[in-house]
Amino acid sequence: MSSSRPGTPAQRPSTPATKPASPRKDNTSNGEPQPFQLDLTKLHGLPSEQQDLYLLTFTADLARHVEALDADGASAEQASIKKELFQIINLIQPAPTRVIRSNVGRCFTAIFGKGNRKLLYESINDLVAILNAGKEKDTRTKHAAVTSLGAVLEAAGDRAMSLSPLACAATLKMLKGASNDAGLRAAIFRALGRTILGIKVPIDEDIGRAIWKQARKVIEGDKSFLVQQNACWCLEQLVHCTTYFDNSNDFEKLQAAVLKSMESSCVPVRHAAASCLATQLVKSFSGFSRNDVVPTIRKPKKSRKQVKPEDMDEEIERTSSPAPEKPATALSYTLVEMLRILSNNYCRPSTSNRGRAGIAVCYIKLLKALGEGVVEEHYEEIARHLFSDVMDYPGFAYGNKYRLLMSRKFVRVILERVVGRMLGETAQLNACRFLLNVIKDYPQAVKERPEPHKQVLVGAVSALTSLTQDLGAAIGAVADSCREGLLQVLQHPSFTVQIHAARALRAFVLECPQHLLPTVTICMNSVSREIGQLGTQRQSPKRCLGYAHGLAAVLSTSSQHPLYGSVDVYARVLQQATALLKAAGSSDLRVSSCQLQVAWIMIGGLMSLGPNFVKIHLSQLMLLWKNALPKPLSKDNVSQRNMLEQSYLAHVRECALGAIKAFLTFNQRLLTTDVSKRLSVLLENTVAFLQSLPDRRTSDEPSNRLSPALQLHDYEVMVRRRVFQCFSQLLKLSPIGSLETTAHSTILPLAVASFSDAEFYAPSSLSVAIASAAASFETIWDVADNFGFGVNGLAQGLDVRDPVDRRLHGHWSSRQGDVDTLDQTILSPVTSSPENDGSFCYLGGMSEDEESPNPAGTETVNAAITVFALCLPLQAPRVQESSLEQVTSAMSAVPLQKDPARKAAIAVNIALALTSACKVANGESGTAKGELRNQRTEKGLQHLLHACLKDSDESVRHMAADGIGRLCCSAGNAFTAAEVTYLTETIVNNREPHVRAGCALALASIHSQLGGMAAGFHMKSIVGILMSLAADTHPLVHVWALDSLAQVADSAGLNFSGYVTSAIGMLSQLYASDSHNVESASLASSNMSMGLPVVAAVARGVDAIINVLGPDLQDMTKARDMIMNLVYSFSKETEVPILLESLRCLEHLSLYAPGYLDFAPYVTRLQADIDHGNDEISSSALHGLFTIMRRDAPEVVRTALPGLEERLWDYLNSRPDQIHVRHIFTNWLQQTGPSDPVGWIQRCNTILTKTKAKVEQPKTAPVKDTAGPDLQDEEVAGFAAAAGVNKDEDTAAPSSTQELMRWQVRLFAMDCLHSLIGMISKEASISVDESPGEAALQDKVADVVRIAFSASTAGVTSLRVVGLRIVDQVLQMFGRTPDPDFSEAMLLEQYQAQISSALTPAFAADSSPELAAEAVNVCATFIATGIVTDIDRMGRILKLLVSALDSFSRDTEIASIGDLKGLSSNAQVMVRMSVFAAWAELQIASGEQRYLVDVVKPHIAQLVPLWLTSLREYSRLRFEPDISATTGNPISGDLDTVYAALNRQTLLKFYQDSWLSLVDAIASLIDEDSEFVFDALDGKHAQPHEDGKEQPNGINGIVRKSTGINYREEPVAFFFVLFGLAFESLAVRSNDDDIVTAQRNLDILRALKKILRPSVSGSAVYQEVVFAETMDLLDRMVLTESLGVQTIIVEIARNLCMVHPSSRQGLQTPINGETLSDDIEQLFELTRIIVLVLAGLIPGLADTPVSAKLETSEEAVSLVRVALQALVDVSEVFPSIIKSDLHATILHIFVTILGTGVCQAAVVPQALPVLRRFIVSLAEDERSGTRHQLQNTLSRMMSILRNAQGRETDASLPCEKNTLLAITVLLTAVPNGLLETDATVLKFAAELCECLETPLTSRVAAGCIRTLLMANVTVEPLLSKTITFLSSSSELEGMDDTKTVVAQTLSMYAAKQPAERRPAAVALFIQTLLLRAMADGTKVYMEISTRLLELANADNAAFRAIVAGLGGDRRRVLEQVLKSGSGVKRTNDDYGTDHEPTIALKLNFGAA
Repeated sequence: MSSSRPGTPAQRPSTPATKPASPRKDNTSNGEPQPFQLDLTKLHGLPSEQQDLYLLTFTADLARHVEALDADGASAEQASIKKELFQIINLIQPAPTRVIRSNVGRCFTAIFGKGNRKLLYESINDLVAILNAGKEKDTRTKHAAVTSLGAVLEAAGDRAMSLSPLACAATLKMLKGASNDAGLRAAIFRALGRTILGIKVPIDEDIGRAIWKQARKVIEGDKSFLVQQNACWCLEQLVHCTTYFDNSNDFEKLQAAVLKSMESSCVPVRHAAASCLATQLVKSFSGFSRNDVVPTIRKPKKSRKQVKPEDMDEEIERTSSPAPEKPATALSYTLVEMLRILSNNYCRPSTSNRGRAGIAVCYIKLLKALGEGVVEEHYEEIARHLFSDVMDYPGFAYGNKYRLLMSRKFVRVILERVVGRMLGETAQLNACRFLLNVIKDYPQAVKERPEPHKQVLVGAVSALTSLTQDLGAAIGAVADSCREGLLQVLQHPSFTVQIHAARALRAFVLECPQHLLPTVTICMNSVSREIGQLGTQRQSPKRCLGYAHGLAAVLSTSSQHPLYGSVDVYARVLQQATALLKAAGSSDLRVSSCQLQVAWIMIGGLMSLGPNFVKIHLSQLMLLWKNALPKPLSKDNVSQRNMLEQSYLAHVRECALGAIKAFLTFNQRLLTTDVSKRLSVLLENTVAFLQSLPDRRTSDEPSNRLSPALQLHDYEVMVRRRVFQCFSQLLKLSPIGSLETTAHSTILPLAVASFSDAEFYAPSSLSVAIASAAASFETIWDVADNFGFGVNGLAQGLDVRDPVDRRLHGHWSSRQGDVDTLDQTILSPVTSSPENDGSFCYLGGMSEDEESPNPAGTETVNAAITVFALCLPLQAPRVQESSLEQVTSAMSAVPLQKDPARKAAIAVNIALALTSACKVANGESGTAKGELRNQRTEKGLQHLLHACLKDSDESVRHMAADGIGRLCCSAGNAFTAAEVTYLTETIVNNREPHVRAGCALALASIHSQLGGMAAGFHMKSIVGILMSLAADTHPLVHVWALDSLAQVADSAGLNFSGYVTSAIGMLSQLYASDSHNVESASLASSNMSMGLPVVAAVARGVDAIINVLGPDLQDMTKARDMIMNLVYSFSKETEVPILLESLRCLEHLSLYAPGYLDFAPYVTRLQADIDHGNDEISSSALHGLFTIMRRDAPEVVRTALPGLEERLWDYLNSRPDQIHVRHIFTNWLQQTGPSDPVGWIQRCNTILTKTKAKVEQPKTAPVKDTAGPDLQDEEVAGFAAAAGVNKDEDTAAPSSTQELMRWQVRLFAMDCLHSLIGMISKEASISVDESPGEAALQDKVADVVRIAFSASTAGVTSLRVVGLRIVDQVLQMFGRTPDPDFSEAMLLEQYQAQISSALTPAFAADSSPELAAEAVNVCATFIATGIVTDIDRMGRILKLLVSALDSFSRDTEIASIGDLKGLSSNAQVMVRMSVFAAWAELQIASGEQRYLVDVVKPHIAQLVPLWLTSLREYSRLRFEPDISATTGNPISGDLDTVYAALNRQTLLKFYQDSWLSLVDAIASLIDEDSEFVFDALDGKHAQPHEDGKEQPNGINGIVRKSTGINYREEPVAFFFVLFGLAFESLAVRSNDDDIVTAQRNLDILRALKKILRPSVSGSAVYQEVVFAETMDLLDRMVLTESLGVQTIIVEIARNLCMVHPSSRQGLQTPINGETLSDDIEQLFELTRIIVLVLAGLIPGLADTPVSAKLETSEEAVSLVRVALQALVDVSEVFPSIIKSDLHATILHIFVTILGTGVCQAAVVPQALPVLRRFIVSLAEDERSGTRHQLQNTLSRMMSILRNAQGRETDASLPCEKNTLLAITVLLTAVPNGLLETDATVLKFAAELCECLETPLTSRVAAGCIRTLLMANVTVEPLLSKTITFLSSSSELEGMDDTKTVVAQTLSMYAAKQPAERRPAAVALFIQTLLLRAMADGTKVYMEISTRLLELANADNAAFRAIVAGLGGDRRRVLEQVLKSGSGVKRTNDDYGTDHEPTIALKLNFGAA
């Protein structure tokens, strides 16, 4: 089972996979199983602690069994199952607990929901009887019966409506007896709600009103949270399912009760109350308001089973008050009226913050319930309401700021997250238009439209920012209006509005970068204008600051959009800021303060440009900072200054430090040791200034204030905040040891005082009032005064934001949904908002997760904690001790005894500071970690953390526990052992629940920090303690003990396996126990459990155990079955945390034990959970789906219910940023794309054209007319119509009722299609046979072109770009493919109009540089593929390229392409390089496509200098990165040169994409020997021909140079540019795909081969350094690259040898000052490269293994041939003095090849012709050593021949044959006499003769003999043997063919003999042939006849004479032979009438 493939249904067990050991079944005689039966004997025989476990297993199995039954099965087993269920309900010991009750209820639901309902009435009556039984039935039995009754009526209540009053009355009657059982009371209301829900019709009114009254009473008066929650849910069902309460009177009563519940401290109660109220409001929603009086409703006729009134409780009988009531009116509200009902309660002063959070939740539930259509239709009303009635409520604006900011946060969540995501793309654009109309009302321009209030503007701008981020590039539809409105509102006097507007501008420019420069220019001009008015009557410092922040915010986007920036503008901004700093010294203090602040804000905005910009001005900036942060004067001088001057000095420092903070944020690379030290000195100076300020820092006189709203104290706090922020960044980023120790000693005590001093905080009036009421203080988190007595803003509940890296570390129990955000907001007394720190608008991130800054005081505490954490570990031990003593004394300060709130705040701060310091010391955060290993330091930390661990605050305990774990990790084993002992003793001795919980957390933290191995010594004691605590009845203790146990299991891994069994048993018992869930009878336990994730903690423990066991789960049956049971039960829970943990458990089970998990139900569960109302569950389900689809996506899709794919696309449309959905489709594509391209093409097409219906929108503003495709001809227009494209596709009119999917989703679909085509193209390129994917894609090319056309004409640039990329892919794949239906036409010829039209929008005025560059590439591809070969028909595409070339060839700043103008310098480079690369591609393609010669020819003279200039610029950027650092004065000179480094990274990418094409184009011209290209390479201008006519030998209009090699000593001017670029690209490893890299290297080497010719390189490549580096590179590539690359390298090495100076000039003189030996060494190096290639292919040449199999690789065989030819070529030009060595090497290689078995089949036949050529050239060498080399070679070949004749291997026979041939080649290639006298030659002749008589080798031997005889080599022995062989008879098979060859050889030999020897030869051969005829008979007559005729033809006279002298027998045989040949000829002639004349031979020889 475990070996089966995971996840496939066919290989899973046939039994239910998740089923544990089955309960007992009885078998009847016929073998059919009976239903499940509970074995009571076995149950009661178990120990009491195992009885619950047995019952849990039984009921879980039973529930799973029943749920798996079909309708017939459920009906058949109904009676027996009912019997067992009632047996369980009536159990006394063990009584059914919550989980058992739940399982029993599910069984009832299944049998009555699916089966027949024969037993329904009986079951209901039996359950009601239990309820009415009185005291004889146990309460727990009644509890189980109530739960079951609710389940039965919910499942089948519609069939038992007559019994519902009876059941409800019995249930209600139980309330009186359940006053002491909170769980039972809750179950009663749950059952009533389920009954109301299940009967499907309105319940009896009397019963309904009785339930209504009891539920309201419980909501208002019951103290149990669970009861309140269930009562609210019950009321919700009443409201939903009946109409009795749809009147104003009941609504008011409901509203009063529900609003009281919303004040609860319990989050689930608040949510239930909000849901109840929202349900009533949704039900009453109407498009118009009605106030009709409710008519009297006739009561329905009572049923026979109606309960008697006297049987009801007295409270039930009385349904209304006797007091007179006002007439009830029917509920009917418009949306605005409903919202005002909520806002009126929200804004009521008596409403608490919890109540407001509950009402905000009600807003969310109301709007979600109303649906997308209503929300889209009424967005304006919703937004206006939230802005005006909630945010702008006067009581918030002038009262508590916390409430104002909290309300703003609530509105943001409601309007931006909830409502914003419900809007479609068109509705979002309409919402933007509405918001812009609101924003544009400031300043007031029309009398009828009043100026909006500040809070309204803040809300509108914030909502616009969110919509801008959601819409992305689609915001371009309202771009102009958006920019105009935001720039208008920047001048608002409110700082809050300004900062929000600046952030909105930043978000806008990020999405619409083309507005970057215009916005910067406007802001800069506005700043200049406003600064000029300072000091006049029209002055407005606030407007100055608004524009300055806007300018800085927009500047901060420049680094992300370098294409749209301008160094000129940046320089002007810096110049303006510097001028303001200089002018500030001569202005009034208030004017000067404004000038300085504006200047430093502008500088801060420029810092985001990064090190390449800032380093140019660093020295200037350091001087400015030094002037702004000088050493303070003596204290006496400071005291003489008034408050205004001191405020000014503090303000100046705060502004300058803000710029330093920006510098540190973006320029870490510039933080050298010197810069860090200088900055730390400046920070020291600032601390000294702070210490010199007077104690009294407040003033009541406005004249003494620099700003009306700020006191000196406020400035001092802001300066302190900046000092801590800057110093913490310095500590994180600076080189270790670069900061002065004095800085530490100065700032560290100040930091400690800032977060822990009892007096060191700013008491607000509200804080003082609360502090005075110390007795009423409960917790610091409820203070809600936006200061919280100095508590930090980093801790919020159990979630903590790391002080060092500011990342949020969310606790597992914290939820992340929209509703949960509202609840978490009120967990902190401090709120965050952008206006708290102006620099946030240009330094902070723009993501939703980015936390806004806290108020200055709180942010100071945050930064102080960061400084402490980073600084403490770096200090000397004594300094650490003193700092900890300072903290200790602060905790025990006397003033804190009277100020418990401040004490609580200090405890939170200290816990976080100490924990963070321990994290830094362990290296978990920060760069310089330091250490805390001093013994006294450890003791001090331990003492403080112990105090925090016992704190009553939960978050303090968690942080302290975390700190203790990290302290033990760094302190060592002894410390850890003592700490574990201390914690254990504390748990034993201290009975305080919070102390025991804290100690449990500390134990878990110690184990998780030390890890499984290091903590193994303590594991037994830790696990024992935690398991003991987990059984504690106190919820606080057992929940955190369970959590700690899960942590220990996770960190221990396999070390925990010994505790798995006991842990699973304990978790199961606790899960089944009623003491560990919210339905506990105890009120206190139940209420406490409501706020604690008890069951989720159990589920986490189970998940940890699953991870511990891992794949071993498949072998552990008992443990696996119990785990499966638990996970199944978790999956049936309703609480979100438990469901999340169950999904994690299932995901891990699917990984570790897929064969034991029911695959189909799991997939269905995930599919259903995608639609869950909770975002976290949806995300977790998607992650689980992604995990299983990664394994087998098609199987998952087949298993899932229909509609999965559509749901995923819809989900992605609602959440375009959902990464799991994208991963699902990406993996699916990778698995099935190449095999099913048609399906994916259809899928992408569907998404691109899919529409969804939406509500008709009112038109709020005119739609901007955006550019679309210019559809000028009918064909293209029709094509566009078919593709669903219209001119305003992405900005469709608001009234449209159909809407495309969001552009982000369409873009993703297009990316998928792009990837699909890329995969198919890659597969086709490496496939030998035709790729099926390519064929399928070719069939669907029309659809692909249509999809690409539709995308390329969309309204969003990203879609256009990817559309053009797909067009380019299609052109490259099928551009040269003929149409299968019309072979004379190209496949894509019919689509050229569409392709041409798709390119048109790319050159429109609203296009972008990226789009234009991509379109240029497509233009070049279109022309180069040959779809159109007639230049006149290329039309606008060619004209566009020509005009672009003309425009960009001129060095001008106004270069344009099409209608796209106004490009920045970077954008111009991008487009220019794409244009140049396009022409280069055309030049390269012209080598194959000759029609392109006429296209390129007119422009070559213009192009070559441009290509070379671009390459030179690329090399300058590539190899001179720091050029801007050496340009001297940064203010003067060419700005592009000064800021070259700023643009380097941007520009490099453009050049890297294009340079290779340019080099290839130049190389192709070099290959053509164009005269002009050499002039251009030398930097000369083109010299046209005198008459302007083309020369006869010109190519591409360029005169070809004279033939022959052009040798030159000096390289051309551009050689080193070309060579350097190629060399560097080959030498540096790329991160690209291997196939892409290999192809790129191949292209580079081909270009390099053309460059490395003497006419270009001269002798430069032979210079020592250049040559050595080149050889090293080629060596490496030979060893690592493909065979194709090696082939080019061999050719390069061969060419370099052929033109080497030593080769062509001899050895007379040194060359270029180099010695002769060096030249020879270079030749050997080049030859070694070639030999190295051969050594990698031929076994035996080297010790290393070969890289390719020669038997199967044609490419390898070809490479061997090329390398051998190269060696032979090189040998011909080697200097004669060293030729012998090379000759010996080559001969050795040939012999090795000959003797190698794997070479025989393919390599040797290729090598023999090369060997012959080499031997011929070698033989011409007349040196004495040559003969010796040849003799040795011959001897070695003979040795190989003898070894081969041994037939030891399969290759022996081919080797023997090849050796015979090779020796023959050797002997025939050398001159006569050179080897003929050698005895070895005679031996070979003898061997050859022997081979002639062997059947396997006779044919080859005959051929060799023929060759040798014809060459007159060893004639005598060979001739003698052949005559003997031919004349003798042989019975061996195959010898006849050999004899035929030998006979032919003899006739040929005779014809070749000189005249004097010819008669003798003819006579001898005639006799031999006649002997053969006599020996072999008539079968050879015909062949012998032919040979005889050949002899007669050779010498007729001799032939006649010999024939005449023949004897009788031989004469007769001769006649027969000749006649047989003649007879055949006659026979052949008889069959034809036309034949050529023949020569008649006289056959009657006797007549002569």
